[in-house]
Amino acid sequence: MDTAVAGTAIGPMVIAAADQYDAHPVVRDDLAARILPPSGRLVAAAARWCPVRSALIAATEKKIPGLWAGMLCRKRYMDDRLAATDAGAVVVLGAGFDTRGCRLRHKRVFEVDLPANIESKHDRLRAIFGEVPPNLSLVPIDFESQHLDELLAEHGYHAEVRTLFIWEAVTQYLTEEAVRATFGFLAQAPAGSELVFTFVRKDFLDGTALFGGEAAYREFVVKRHVWKFGLLPEEVAGFLAPYGWAEVEQLGPSEFTERYVAPSGRSLSVSEIERTVRCVKVADQ
Repeated sequence: MDTAVAGTAIGPMVIAAADQYDAHPVVRDDLAARILPPSGRLVAAAARWCPVRSALIAATEKKIPGLWAGMLCRKRYMDDRLAATDAGAVVVLGAGFDTRGCRLRHKRVFEVDLPANIESKHDRLRAIFGEVPPNLSLVPIDFESQHLDELLAEHGYHAEVRTLFIWEAVTQYLTEEAVRATFGFLAQAPAGSELVFTFVRKDFLDGTALFGGEAAYREFVVKRHVWKFGLLPEEVAGFLAPYGWAEVEQLGPSEFTERYVAPSGRSLSVSEIERTVRCVKVADQ
C-alpha cells in the first residue's frame, strides 16, 4: 500500500470526534478527539461549535453525498459487533487512529497498520495513558509486501483462537492481489470467527455509477489512483466462499438509515458508494 495513504487515517476519526458534540451522536467515543495528532485535535476542538461542524459536514458531503453519516454508521455497526462478540481476540486491520483497543481493556486486541500510522498512534497512546494499554499490540505492516500471519505471531497472536476481525475502509486502497492475500490469511481462522469489512462498489471505481460522488471519483480514482479494488454487492458471497467465509448481512444506505440514523432523529443521508459486510468463518481450511 502506498505510504501516502497513511494520512487518510485522520479524517474518519475527526468525523467521530466532531459527532460527540451533536445532541444525538451516532457514535459514542470519548477518546476520539484525544487520540488524534495535533492537526486533527485542532479541527475536532473547533467542531464543538455548530457552525464549524456544519461547515465540515458540508465540505464532506460536497465530495461524496452521504459520506459523513456513512462513516459514522459503519463505525457504530463495528462497535456494536465488538460489544456483542465472545471471540477470544480482536484483530483490527488498518486500524488508523481507531480507539477500540483502548475501550476494550478486557480483551486482547491487535491493531495492524502502516508503520507511519503505528508510530503516530504509539506516541498518542503514551501521551494519553503514559503507555500503550497492556491488552493492545500495535503491529506495523505493509499489506502489499508483508505477511500478516508471521507479523501477528511475532506479536503474540495465536491463530487457533476464534477472532473478530475488523477491516474498515482499507480494501479500496489495495490491489486485488493484496486483498486476496489478506483473505488467504483469513482463511486460516478457526470456524466461528467473525469478520466485518467495508468495500467500495466496483461500478463506482469503473465510472459507470458515481452516486453523486464525481469529485471523489476524480480525486481518488482518476487523479491519485489510490482507490483500486471494489466489489459489486451481489458478488460478495461468491468472493468470500473460497476462503471459507459466509456472508451474514450486508449494510448500505437503507439498512444504516433504519438502524442508526432514523432513531437519532437526525436528517442525514448515507452514501451507496461504500458498503459494510459481516461474515462468519464456516469451515476450517
